Amino acid sequence: MTKFSVNDRPVEYRMDPETPLLWALRDASNLTGTKYGCGTGECGACTVDIDGEAIRSCIVTIAECEGRFVTTIEGLSRDRSHPVQQAWVAEQVPQCGFCQSGMIMAAAALLRKSSNPSDAEIDAAMTNICRCGTYPRIRGAIRLASRVLRGEEKLAAAPPPGIRPEDAARAVPSLKPPARR
Repeated sequence: MTKFSVNDRPVEYRMDPETPLLWALRDASNLTGTKYGCGTGECGACTVDIDGEAIRSCIVTIAECEGRFVTTIEGLSRDRSHPVQQAWVAEQVPQCGFCQSGMIMAAAALLRKSSNPSDAEIDAAMTNICRCGTYPRIRGAIRLASRVLRGEEKLAAAPPPGIRPEDAARAVPSLKPPARR
């Protein structure tokens, strides 16, 4: 059994210790915001925060996470109020949306390390692949979020429509057949 924290909650996975973290999050914890892209750590769709670092969850095993703190997009903010999430909406970054959770997690990790990152720092930190090519808007959103985090600007952007935050990671319904009457 592997024990660590996911989104500030202790978890214990009864899975093969060599299971990639991505699959434990998606399949066992139903945290589907972390996306499978390439499976080789190249695209970044599966990026999560592990102990303050942006890490590709497809190439780290649950055994490697023992005793660590993992944050997924669902744990970044339950109500989508994190400045990076708000800046993403304000700068109209999302198109297809596939890479967004990994991009947001990488950007949030960057802004924890550097409150006013240079273009070079942004480029070095944001190695995720955006299939839609929204890189200029991504850079703009990171700059906006950094200003918000420094208290220089406020955002009026509302959380994006769609799934209610409290429903984003609900438990999987029972697979038992319904009781006969």
